[in-house]
Amino acid sequence: MAADNTLDDFRITEVPGSMFYVPDFISHKEEADLLKAIPSNRWIQLQHRRLQTHPSSLSKSNTLLEAPLPAWLVDPIISKFKSLGLFSDSPHHAPNHVLINEYNPNEGIMPHEDGAAYYPIVATVSLSSTLCLDIYEKTQDGEETRLNSTPKWRVLQEPRSLLVTCGSAYTDTLHGISEIEVDEDLRADTVANWGLLGDSNILVDNGGKNVRTTRVSLTYRDVLKVSRVGARILGRPRG
Repeated sequence: MAADNTLDDFRITEVPGSMFYVPDFISHKEEADLLKAIPSNRWIQLQHRRLQTHPSSLSKSNTLLEAPLPAWLVDPIISKFKSLGLFSDSPHHAPNHVLINEYNPNEGIMPHEDGAAYYPIVATVSLSSTLCLDIYEKTQDGEETRLNSTPKWRVLQEPRSLLVTCGSAYTDTLHGISEIEVDEDLRADTVANWGLLGDSNILVDNGGKNVRTTRVSLTYRDVLKVSRVGARILGRPRG
């Protein structure tokens, strides 16, 4: 990513609302350092993926216990966010919550929305492998979307890339990852961010196919409700 780029340089124009794709958002070394820093003892095994939550999970009332993000999730990612103006309008002016998901081939997640617990901007950094994110138009109850196997748009997420979703793209769409091993039929008229990809020639050479390997994603958000109870406890002098 060039130092003089603005976020609007990376807008995915095919998707209504505001969605942006930044290839090569971080370097190969930064990617390797991030993968090395992920703690092995924080994984929670779910049915179709592994998950970590930093600094902690939200409560039932969608409240985050105030605590700093680990330093390795802050530097260099958040400073790069600031250079693009990301989270400048959010309540805390920076992300305070990160989900780390690990997807192996044939693993994914059902179409869903990020919901009202967060300020309506989400920024996801992809590591290790390429895969397609499926974007669906939201229906009133969501059931039709969950049953419909055909996404409205597909966004290809390359290693070291950043995907930002905000505005009506955040509120009026659902997103999911198909449980497949190979993304197929990838070309300029089927991939919404084709013109923004770091290297589309690989896909052309592979006949429009992407064979997945293990992918790790870092999803940054700003939780609206934050409790200072934890901060008071941590700061209380011991008698």
